[in-house]
Amino acid sequence: MTDLVSSPAVPAAACPTRPLAKISLKWTMIEEDGLSILEKFQLLRDLGFDGVELDAPNDLPLDEVLNARDKTGLAIPGVVNSMHWKTPLTDADPATRQACVDSMITALRDAKAYGADTVLLVPGVVRGSNTSYKTAYARSLEEIARILPYAEETGVSIALENVWNDFLLSPLEAAAFVDACNHPKVGWYFDVGNVLRYGRPTDWIEALGKRILKIDIKEFSLEKMNAQGPWKGFDVEIGDGDCDWPAVNRALSEIGYSGWASAEVPGGDRKRLAAIKERVDRIAAA
Repeated sequence: MTDLVSSPAVPAAACPTRPLAKISLKWTMIEEDGLSILEKFQLLRDLGFDGVELDAPNDLPLDEVLNARDKTGLAIPGVVNSMHWKTPLTDADPATRQACVDSMITALRDAKAYGADTVLLVPGVVRGSNTSYKTAYARSLEEIARILPYAEETGVSIALENVWNDFLLSPLEAAAFVDACNHPKVGWYFDVGNVLRYGRPTDWIEALGKRILKIDIKEFSLEKMNAQGPWKGFDVEIGDGDCDWPAVNRALSEIGYSGWASAEVPGGDRKRLAAIKERVDRIAAA
């Protein structure tokens, strides 16, 4: 496959209507030692990122986060629920489900304070649990219905993500699940790399359509998966795997998507983050 790093980058500002129009990454990817919150925001701004997504609930001082956002101009487009794997929304224990609901209420309110418009939520976990698929489906809808008043209160959308949770495995089912939530504040956070194990990203984009609120960017290698095991498929740099990024961009254009794309890959120091930004810029321009 062509080495994308050898090609010149196209800045986001040069292509304002491209599908992956604004580039962010996850807060936990910043591994430059000894930096304050403000310095981390400035680092990302210096590298050309448009935004950063925080986990929530978190222990970051709100005033420092808002000061860093305002001083650097780096947006916080969304937050990621930090509890949905530890306390799944579909767990058999009502107290565990309540913990996830509570964490979503906090995350939605944090997102509002940050100026974000989505909270990423894993809608349920079947893999490794005693919860059946049918039960998980019903429970997830019930628990999301309990969270919706807080989405209304904050004006922040719940963005459900496709992950390796053995739940909502097909694009048509994912679209139907969003529709079953029957609320304008529920949509999809489409992770391009996560679906390559099962099918084509373009099929998911076509099926989800306007339900897609944001995009997560990572890569996947079917060759590595087949030779070394499923999780090894992720052990490849953005642009060097099996994702057909030009096709993804075309599919996103066809549904009218032009918005945020967030890198979700192993992070590192300034040099590593700069390399990630360079690669994302190239696949965004593909």
